[in-house]
Amino acid sequence: MAIELTEAAVAAAIDHAILKPDFTRADVDRELDIAAEWKVFSVCVRPSDVAYAVRRLEGSGVAVGTVIGFPHGTTSTAAKVAELRQAREDGATEFDMVVHIGALRGGEDERVEADIRAVVDAADGLVTKVILETSLLDEEQIARGSRLTEAGGATFVKTSTGFAGGGATVPHVELMRRSVSPAVQVKASGGVRGLDAAIAMLEAGATRLGTSASATILGELRARAAGGVATGAEDSTSY
Repeated sequence: MAIELTEAAVAAAIDHAILKPDFTRADVDRELDIAAEWKVFSVCVRPSDVAYAVRRLEGSGVAVGTVIGFPHGTTSTAAKVAELRQAREDGATEFDMVVHIGALRGGEDERVEADIRAVVDAADGLVTKVILETSLLDEEQIARGSRLTEAGGATFVKTSTGFAGGGATVPHVELMRRSVSPAVQVKASGGVRGLDAAIAMLEAGATRLGTSASATILGELRARAAGGVATGAEDSTSY
């Protein structure tokens, strides 16, 4: 898949993740500053940080998204809907929900689709992304989860939370892309720690990247564009 590798194009594909449970307000501030400096598409913050991030990023052009039912997906549908409604009220415009992983693995397709549909309906036209947690699934489950994501009306199907011991892989992104129509986009998240990995995910069919390594990815792209050495550096602390 041919992709544009300008700094602006890659930045426009990045959701900068600010989700570590131990982050202090100072840590959040540092990450919000990185997102604004590199002009990424959005930040994905913890639900309790949404209103603060919206205020702090006002005028930056960076959108604010958040997670729903994170990271295990096992909260009730009613709780996911309530969490999304609060996040909408706080100013979030994108919502990354975790599928009920056990229900997906167990073949409870109607339950999975209904859970997704309820969250999509609560978003009322705003962007919704369904996290499958691909490291816990086999290929059949990934393909089926992707199809259920589309059936539920979500905007994106997404690989991973980044907190389940595995992340996005090229084969999984390619499988997800094949499993849905062009109306549904694919987000690669978890383990996208450097420019080469980011390019590989985009070439595999992802149109959005979830990463906390935005500065590493875009910094290396800038260096390459300026004729610098292609180091292939990765940020080992990212997720």
